[in-house]
Amino acid sequence: MAGRLGKVALKPVNLALGVAAGALAGVLFKQVWKMASGDDDAPDAGDEERGWGEVLAAAALQGAIFAVVKAAVHRGSTIGTRRLTGQRSD
Repeated sequence: MAGRLGKVALKPVNLALGVAAGALAGVLFKQVWKMASGDDDAPDAGDEERGWGEVLAAAALQGAIFAVVKAAVHRGSTIGTRRLTGQRSD
């Protein structure tokens, strides 16, 4: 694949990787939250029965997990693209 054609051809792959990364991050977050809190469900920001600390801790943990998974997938796809095409995926 050369240049622009290679980038266009990899768009669906990158989109699928993004969706898979989001799903993986969601599963990881649920497992980590369950281990950390003992509760099966993370608090929703609109749940008035949960305290501010619990809601904000869950949001921070979820954000961190999503960011790490996203970075790992992006890094992996960049390296994979370079190996397949000899070009960067940016």
